[in-house]
Formats: sequence, C-alpha cells, structure tokens
Amino acid sequence: MNTPEHGLCPEKSATNNRPWEVRGEDRDFYDRELDSFVPERVFDAHAHFYQRKHSLIIDPGMPDAVGFPECGPLFDALHPGRNVAGLFIPIAKIGHFRQANQWIADQIAGNDLCRGLFFVHPEDDPEWVREEVRRLGLHGLKCYHTCAARQPTWESDIPDYLPENLVKVADEEGWVITLHMVKSRAAADESNQHWIRYFCENYPNMKLILAHSARGFQPGHNIEGLPKLVGLDNLYFDTSANCEPLAHQVILRYFGHKRLLYGSDSPVSHMRGRSAAAVDSFIWLYPNTATWKTTYANIEPVLVGLEHLRSLKWACWSERLDDSAVEDIFWNNAAALFEVQYK
Repeated sequence: MNTPEHGLCPEKSATNNRPWEVRGEDRDFYDRELDSFVPERVFDAHAHFYQRKHSLIIDPGMPDAVGFPECGPLFDALHPGRNVAGLFIPIAKIGHFRQANQWIADQIAGNDLCRGLFFVHPEDDPEWVREEVRRLGLHGLKCYHTCAARQPTWESDIPDYLPENLVKVADEEGWVITLHMVKSRAAADESNQHWIRYFCENYPNMKLILAHSARGFQPGHNIEGLPKLVGLDNLYFDTSANCEPLAHQVILRYFGHKRLLYGSDSPVSHMRGRSAAAVDSFIWLYPNTATWKTTYANIEPVLVGLEHLRSLKWACWSERLDDSAVEDIFWNNAAALFEVQYK
C-alpha cells in the first residue's frame, strides 16, 4: 500500500510479502483454534469485491480483480468447507465510483444469497442515488471518510461523508448503511455518538451498521462510548477485521448477540498480522512492521482474518453464548436483516 490516507483500508495499510498465500501455519491455526467454532453456514457481512483500476487497492501483491470467480478460494482460506454468502462493498477511489458500483452489481446479479452496497460521495444527488441503487439491484449505501472535504479526513464528523439527505433516502427505501466511523476515539467521541443517535432516532427505517465492531480497535473506546447508544433498535455492528475480543464482547453485553454480524473485511483479512490496542489507540502488526522472533518462541503471523475469527470465538466464550447464538452471528442475523432465504 502507499500512504495511510489512500490504502485499501488506510488504518491497516502496509505492504506484505506475498499476501493472500495460505500457509501451513494458517491451516494449523484454523484446525486448532477455529474448526470447532465456525458454523456450517457463514454470511460475510463486510467483504469487498474490486477491480484494481477503480479501487483503493494499491498493494502489488493483490489480484487485479476480485469478484465471484476469485471469492471462493478466499472464503475457503478463512472458513474451509463452509457454505458462504455475503454483503459485498465497493472500495472505490475518487472519480471511479460508478465503475466500482457497477462491478458489485454485476458480481451479485442473479445470486439470491448475496447482497451489495452502493458507494456514495457526500455531494451525490439523493434522487440520483435512489435511482441508481434501484437500477443496479443493490441494497444500501457505503460511505467513507476519504470523500470528506475536512482535513485531515480522519477527524471528520459523520455528516462530512454521510450527509443527512442520503440517510433520508436510505430511510425511505429501507436500506442499510455501513459506516466506518473515524475520529481518534471512535465510539467514545461525542460527535460520533450524537450523529449515530440522531440518524438512528430520526430515520428508524434505515439500518445502520457500525463496521469493525464500532471501529473498536481500541476496545476501551467501546466500553466508554457504546453504553450511550443503547436503545437504538436500528443499530447493528459488523465484526470485520477487529482482532480484539473485548471490542465484540462490549457489543454482546450491551446490545445482545442479535445485533452482531460476522464480517471478514476481505481482502484485509488475507494480510498477515493483527490489530492490537495500545495506549488510547491501536496499531497494526504486520510482518514488516513488527519483530515476530523472540527468545521464547518462533512466531509466524497468520492471516488477519484468522486472528479476527479467534477474537470473536473468545468473545462468544466470555459471554457464554451457545451454539445457536454463534449461528445467529454467522448467518441468521444477516439473513434476517438482508432478507436472505437459504434454500
């Protein structure tokens, strides 16, 4: 990846040596940690299809395009042998939104088990967005802080990249919106709390999904901020790429397991390393950004998606969830939200 402002997911950008490769340590990790945990059916509520020429993907080790022909092996790397469907999200760069949205629509066309989102710019005309989402057969909106006019965009208020007029259309159409909130303290930030509550209370037919377990890469922010969002019936969370068990656990404790959706954040999930809480923020540990060799162990980093799955397992164990609740997180919650009928 290149600069932190323009990578696949800028908080995670780092060049990896031979990303996407499934290695022996990945299979060993899965067999030991995850095989008995991951249910038979998996709905990935936060995965990305992309074409390099239209997307934020820059890392030369990644495929030039990921659509349905490529997603099977990618899913199988994280949860082998499972039946997988998903919500697919564009990761478009400025000036390429239409092409990226069309790519998503083309990939899910005719697949009754999959859903797709429409990447919006804050200056988009709401009626044009309504018409395009309908025309493409998509199911909601994806916004991102890189479209905000404020600098640095990481400190943008939510309306800077998700204006109210687009939320209003989502409410009228019954769409979902996947929101990767920013600001340094995420859910603990008072502005984020205000706008999440305002949008959810005033537009109750819109369903808001807070990505990355409310961007709780520092779970202390979830502990501090999420209690102030309790009571919003249209607020959901996807777990995507968050490797901190406590981040998911806070959601389970305050909102219940029915509001939590599994998400991989593919292709971030196929990098190596993990997120790690530090001080009042977090860092990303990759093969080239951390020393993995120690005097007491020879540590080989595994895929981010596997570390993330283990963090979700530990959260479910800590909250004493039974198998049916785990199945809800991995399939039933998303199936209900997106009206997916499994045949």
